[in-house]
Amino acid sequence: MPEPLILQAVSVSIGGRRLFRPLTLTVAPGETATVMGPSGAGKSTLLSHLCGTLGPAFRAEGRAQLGARPLDGLAPEARRVGILFQDDLLFPHLSVGENLGFGLPAGLSRAERARRIEAALADAQLDGFAARDPATLSGGQRARVACLRTLLAEPQALLLDEPFSKLDAALKDRFRRFVFEHARALALPTLLVTHDPGDAAAAGGPVIELSDDA
Repeated sequence: MPEPLILQAVSVSIGGRRLFRPLTLTVAPGETATVMGPSGAGKSTLLSHLCGTLGPAFRAEGRAQLGARPLDGLAPEARRVGILFQDDLLFPHLSVGENLGFGLPAGLSRAERARRIEAALADAQLDGFAARDPATLSGGQRARVACLRTLLAEPQALLLDEPFSKLDAALKDRFRRFVFEHARALALPTLLVTHDPGDAAAAGGPVIELSDDA
């Protein structure tokens, strides 16, 4: 059963300076909450903390959990939290299908892996692209493959670190719809970091302004 993403008085500091005031927030399954704020306010750092990749120079406080399951202290792979970045980060030495396969859970048969990859490509209107080199894809196609790879890992929550910021207006609108529709369909609590009010409007959920703690 889908669980909410719950933040209770979460804050991050470096060198004894807290980057933002403690954040308390509950993101329901299928809902997208948007975090906005000026550059340097700690928006991406917050996401790094939630997915378990916060650098050793930082110190996090408060509690983060998925339903009743605490996330704090878990290794990134144990958190079941997917993240999509500004850059697609596709592996250049792997085909499109191999990139998608990288996200699949371990233990699947070869036939099941192939079935899931083909189904994902069909869902993104990329039928027959499994053998393609990522370098031959358009920006929008690469973005969709990166999103599919994240979703194929079967996350229980989704973090979006400005994944729409480098796309032109028409492509941005289509890709936003693709991401938000899939997050809703999979009942993923989703946290979006952005500078763009249009992203927040498209997400349709609560908007939180991250406040400088200075």
